[in-house]
Amino acid sequence: MLKLERRATPSSIMSVASPLLAAVGMLITGFVLFKVLGKDPVEAFYLFFVKPVSTTYGIGELLLKTTPLLLCGLGLALGFRANVWNIGAEGQLTMGAIAGGGVALWFGDSESAFALPLMLLAGVLGGMAWAAIPAFLRTRFNTNEILVTLMLVYISQLVLSWLVHGPWRDPQGLNYPQSQGFGDAETMSILISGTRVTWGIVYALGLALVAWIFSQKTFAGFRMQVAGLAPAAAAYAGFSEKRNIWIALMICGATAGLAGVCEVAGPIGRLQQQISPGYGFAAIIVAWIGRLHPIGVVFGALLMSLLYLGGEAAQAGMGLPSAITGLFQGLLLFYLLAADLFITFQLKRVAPVEANTLKPPVQAETAA
Repeated sequence: MLKLERRATPSSIMSVASPLLAAVGMLITGFVLFKVLGKDPVEAFYLFFVKPVSTTYGIGELLLKTTPLLLCGLGLALGFRANVWNIGAEGQLTMGAIAGGGVALWFGDSESAFALPLMLLAGVLGGMAWAAIPAFLRTRFNTNEILVTLMLVYISQLVLSWLVHGPWRDPQGLNYPQSQGFGDAETMSILISGTRVTWGIVYALGLALVAWIFSQKTFAGFRMQVAGLAPAAAAYAGFSEKRNIWIALMICGATAGLAGVCEVAGPIGRLQQQISPGYGFAAIIVAWIGRLHPIGVVFGALLMSLLYLGGEAAQAGMGLPSAITGLFQGLLLFYLLAADLFITFQLKRVAPVEANTLKPPVQAETAA
């Protein structure tokens, strides 16, 4: 008989290596899967992991998709370290895009130098405002932030759908659910010539450095880390749980909102019914691949971006379904969680207890 038993001292080396083990497990499973489907695994892996970054344009696309994944992943990682389980970065991204897009539509073709900075600010504030709802409900009524943030995702998407079908729909858009295109003053300039990557990736990398300084060098970051590792010790030290919840959700709302406005002010250039293919949800995997460390999140975002590009290349080159991207993402998360499980626990054999060895309970004698 086997049972899981907590290890006295989990291996710190294996904790760092677990994302690599998860990636290897994903690749082995993918090899078997392609064989079962009758596809050449070597060709499939080439399309997935080599071809997307074999050109300058491909590298630009990698950085372009890395931007929202990295921004959302940074905020989520800081929250998860404090045991604040925000699952709604996708909704905060959407509301940031709506807020920034609204500013762009208000400016129109004014060519104002203030348009783009105000869009970025509005996107950050929009994401924070959306994250403030679960923060208030958690600290005031002790609601579950997992459920609240997740439900708010669908509300934000319905708000976006209503806007692009109704008051913000482009009258010249042939009834497509989209807003008018943004002007040059409301879009971010191209960072690398011949690609679509914008200055958003610079903002994201800069925020990764800021997040590292915040988590490692500030008292607020230390307070959040203690709250995540030892809630009882944090309470004994007088660290406010409500303050940590507000800080964690506001940071994630800000970074996710910035990701949303970077999308609509970058490659999309307008508001439309679908802004994100699920970056906010994929960023949860990014945060865990990066071990909730800002520098690790950078590499996790690059890997997840490569899976997006590889899935698109496999669809075009081998006729595989679009679900192949989600499959590889799910495999990566599955093996990562499995590796973490066995880092914390170990399987131990326990001798089964035989029924005939059990002693009958002692019956208390009744008074005569």
